Amino acid sequence: MSNVVVHSVPFHAHVKHGAKNLLAHDQARAAKLLQGLHPHGPNANWESHHHRRHRHHHHGHGHKHPEEGEDPSHPAPSEPAPAPVPPAGDPDSAAESIDVTDAGVTYTISVGVGSPATDYTLLIDTGSSNTWVGADKSYKSTSTSHSTRKQVNVTYGSGSFSGTEFTDQVSLGGNLIIKSQSIGVASKATGFQGVDGILGIGPVDLTAGTVSGTPNVPTVMDNLFGQKTIPTESLAISFNPTTSNGEVNGELSFGSTDSSRFTGEIAFTPITKTSPASQYWGIDQTITYGSSGSPILTSAGIVDTGTTLLLIATDAFNAYQDATGATMDQATGLLTVTDDQLSNMESLFFEIGSTTFEFTANAQLWPRSLNSVIGGEDGKNYLIVSDLGSNSGSGLDFINGFGWLQRFYSVFDTTDSRVGIATTPFTDATTN
Repeated sequence: MSNVVVHSVPFHAHVKHGAKNLLAHDQARAAKLLQGLHPHGPNANWESHHHRRHRHHHHGHGHKHPEEGEDPSHPAPSEPAPAPVPPAGDPDSAAESIDVTDAGVTYTISVGVGSPATDYTLLIDTGSSNTWVGADKSYKSTSTSHSTRKQVNVTYGSGSFSGTEFTDQVSLGGNLIIKSQSIGVASKATGFQGVDGILGIGPVDLTAGTVSGTPNVPTVMDNLFGQKTIPTESLAISFNPTTSNGEVNGELSFGSTDSSRFTGEIAFTPITKTSPASQYWGIDQTITYGSSGSPILTSAGIVDTGTTLLLIATDAFNAYQDATGATMDQATGLLTVTDDQLSNMESLFFEIGSTTFEFTANAQLWPRSLNSVIGGEDGKNYLIVSDLGSNSGSGLDFINGFGWLQRFYSVFDTTDSRVGIATTPFTDATTN
């Protein structure tokens, strides 16, 4: 029997946007993701040899403690070369888990930085890898804070931040404490109202070019594993359907899986070889509407907590709209169906590897109790399936966002370069 340690940290966050802003945010993010690696930052033209998907580094230390008003533009002190992290162990061993909060648009987590710690509310993002603070609450320097004096700059499509890279102690709750974690401290941030920054849990290569003079930046996951806090470099995510904004109803498990959160077996599939999806948590999948229908999309795309909706390529979206009879709601930019149409809607089937997952008609709905969060009308049936903004064939033709993730258990396994999906007690729920 595996030794699973669950540590819960409750918190509440409220991030509200109108639906058109929500869709625009998702599409802008998708456009940025389509650019692949190195689309941003002070080292955008860095001639890097880091195109291997998951390169692990244990971060070197030795930076001096910052003084108030210290100029981040001064040359940084020399640093030891990063050492490679050894191979990871079996994912089915001891784990640490923390709660996450559904914020209506995305998920956030409370993260402590420094000693004594200042708590920051950070977006959980599998589509980026830099962890940073300072968008809302200012960074507070403590005895564990060390400035690298290097500039950091990241653009996300609908938001961006720039500032100085620090190392500091980071606490995720319980025994999940990271010493000398590299974090960005924002001097300027746009598009992050109501949150303090991002917890980046994507592949480490996505940090390339974001910090001046640095090939890449060890991620939170890299350091949790490198410092032997977790037995393997894997992250499992349990997001359950919700009917109220700000509700604690999810869990992140670092280093293992929590068998109480899923049903059956976890089906693993390797990271796709199709670029640019291969540079993220990318998978190959086939989407079919109805149990006897023809596929509307067979391609590569990504699983991404930073995207709210389920985005599919324009040609697949048009086929989905035709199949459901849905109409475009001009007020929100989302598809909508009548009650009669909803009663006749069929499931979407996602074939991932050798396993097919059913995404029910109810799962395709935005939670009606949260219509006001997206600027919708009470009682109206809005769909979370939306247009990616480009036709299939781009190499990233879908994004399974958190509306999709709420119905499944997902595992992001850096050690074996794979993604795992399992059903949960909520996969077939009628909560929406």
